[in-house]
Amino acid sequence: MPQTYPQADCSGKAVGDVMTSPGPQVGDDMIVDVALSVLIGARADHLLVRDEDGRCTGLITRSQMTAHRQSSWYTEETRLRDLIYDRGPFTSPVMSAHDAERAMRQRALRASPVIGEDGHALGVVVLTR
Repeated sequence: MPQTYPQADCSGKAVGDVMTSPGPQVGDDMIVDVALSVLIGARADHLLVRDEDGRCTGLITRSQMTAHRQSSWYTEETRLRDLIYDRGPFTSPVMSAHDAERAMRQRALRASPVIGEDGHALGVVVLTR
């Protein structure tokens, strides 16, 4: 079953107050089929993608990976870094939750990585409604 997140009262709160655990993270050099297996095994809706230094490069969803597997250019060797997925801008833990929600809705995102100053994922903020 996919992860579910409680709906929080975000009025006056910062993203750092309402974010959840970053969840599963994988390297951008991972093969899509392996990443999809990780996502399914973790029963998650998304994976955070990291570069070789551990910095977050984006968030990829099950539907994005599944769409790739159904495309005409699918190969078993395609790496996550070769796919199109949300690569930012990301959410800051000090941003107001209200502003983060508005930005995510404008970009049609259901989830956004919360990134520290060093580029590493601190958590994920997820729209619940």
